[in-house]
Amino acid sequence: MCGITGWVDYDRDLTAGEARAALAAMTATMACRGPDAEGDWVSRHAALGHRRLAVIDLPGGRQPMTVVESGRTLAALTFSGEIYNYRELRRELESLGHTFRTSGDTEVVLRAYLAWGDLFPTRLNGMYALAVWNPDAQELLLVRDRCGIKPLYYARTDQGVLFGSEPKALLAHPAIEPRVTVDGFRELLGLVKTPGHAVYDGMREVRPGHLIKVTKRGATEERYWALRAKEHTDGLDDTISTVRSLLEQAVTAQLAADVPLCSLLSGGLDSSAITALAARQRRHSKLRSFAIDFAHQERDFAADPVHLDADRPYARALAAHAGTDHTDVTLITSGMTDRRIRREALRARDLPAGLGDFDVSAALLFKAVREHSTVALSGEGADELFGGYFWCHDPQAVAADTFPWHAAIDLYTKGGFGDAPMSTRLLDPGLVAELDLPRYRDDRYRDALAEVPRTEPADRHERRMREITYLHLTRFLPMLLDRKDRMSMATGLEVRVPFCDHRLAQYVFNIPWAMQTFDGREKSVLRAAVRDLLPEVVLNRPKNPYPTVQDPEYGSALRAGLTEIAHDPAAPVRDLLDPAAVGQALSADTDPKDVRYATELVLDLNTWLSDYRVRTAL
Repeated sequence: MCGITGWVDYDRDLTAGEARAALAAMTATMACRGPDAEGDWVSRHAALGHRRLAVIDLPGGRQPMTVVESGRTLAALTFSGEIYNYRELRRELESLGHTFRTSGDTEVVLRAYLAWGDLFPTRLNGMYALAVWNPDAQELLLVRDRCGIKPLYYARTDQGVLFGSEPKALLAHPAIEPRVTVDGFRELLGLVKTPGHAVYDGMREVRPGHLIKVTKRGATEERYWALRAKEHTDGLDDTISTVRSLLEQAVTAQLAADVPLCSLLSGGLDSSAITALAARQRRHSKLRSFAIDFAHQERDFAADPVHLDADRPYARALAAHAGTDHTDVTLITSGMTDRRIRREALRARDLPAGLGDFDVSAALLFKAVREHSTVALSGEGADELFGGYFWCHDPQAVAADTFPWHAAIDLYTKGGFGDAPMSTRLLDPGLVAELDLPRYRDDRYRDALAEVPRTEPADRHERRMREITYLHLTRFLPMLLDRKDRMSMATGLEVRVPFCDHRLAQYVFNIPWAMQTFDGREKSVLRAAVRDLLPEVVLNRPKNPYPTVQDPEYGSALRAGLTEIAHDPAAPVRDLLDPAAVGQALSADTDPKDVRYATELVLDLNTWLSDYRVRTAL
């Protein structure tokens, strides 16, 4: 895993000193993603930068990598990610006459491009974001993996394109400024990740399963993969067997590493299945597993309709059952509220969090894990594929004519259970009206529905659940994958997600909902597929989301931060706030947990506007 950046400019000579300095600045922003090595490659009209996290072929995988024959450069590549089928591709390429000087996956990607041209991404199985330059054609390809596991941003210019693994790489170029318009704020606060969109004005993301081709005539977008709808003809037993086989294949492929590897374990069905499979396949060396916990959780934990119980007993039960070398990473409240740590978490994403303490706790967890491992397996994707979220089983949320998680949030907050993610309750009413988030979400929802691949099942509920699965995979999961990548890579930790294997995703997408819930529970097929791997207490545990700190001192620290902003006339976020709402939030009658999400958003917005010198156009 690495960080990539660069640009193409058809009017300038990028070998000049000024251009090289700009490339160096862009590449330097990726240092956390690639702490092991730095490299660049520059020609007249293309400049590629790379920061390396060495995972495969430690001595031979330096980048950018080129293929040179008879003194002529045929192609240059900067690549982030892992190709799990690179050995098979290498053998095929060797049969076509290609020779290799390294043993890793980077040269395989480069040779695959030379062999198959624009079609080469269809041959890759993995997670990746890459840029390949063809000097003869004067053409750049930007390619992103099928599920969008690895990020890749770009910005078109009059003369070409800039690109990078993260917005910070583009923001380091003098042509890009940190400007955010109304649409950017909508994307930031909408709690839906629109494919291709970015928060900063002028930036775009390469859509999952797409490539961008840049030539002197401009940039064009091409799709090379999409979920397909087809009739599922397997019976229940064959379906369960196939899911198990595909998951085993994904885990086996993703265990390949020349550095220490571990698993992230919550004690839920998804991470437990991954951990148990990995532990079984690594009998020669004991698998390490890590779980997140919070100090005083036994004292502070209070169940609600979403968080039913604490993770620790379940994670420990699975670790004992699977025989892992397990560690509970216990986070203390003072670390969660430390302003330096919160600032580092924000800088990892280049954006405010908006989802409570998720970013901060993940940053601390990954920092602790990185002391022991360079690669971790994680369970993202299972809830989206197998219908694990509680709102998939709530008739009101399912029937609502909107994204089901938005419907669930409305039901949750109206039920008196406090604040909700991306809460705008402390923002200026005029700004909230201008943003018109309900209409924005509705527009994004209609766009997403129009994309859903369809067969014609007779049952209306089956059609709706296919829509919901697609919405999860394309609008909700990308938010989680983006956070997981950015927070982990900020510490130099590579996180792999076996449930996002595209073959598994394609197969499960077409399993009928009636079969998915054949025993009346969530994730019935997955549970049946891994039943023999897990202890009963874990196997029968209901879905529980990512944990959150419940120490009252955390809320008090947030309130103190909001108080400072309220009394600081120079605080950049003040122009976006509703003074009356802020005053009410700080009153003795208001429980801090009732405005927690809103308060955290305000604190993050203030840091972001200040540190990134964001210019708002509202």
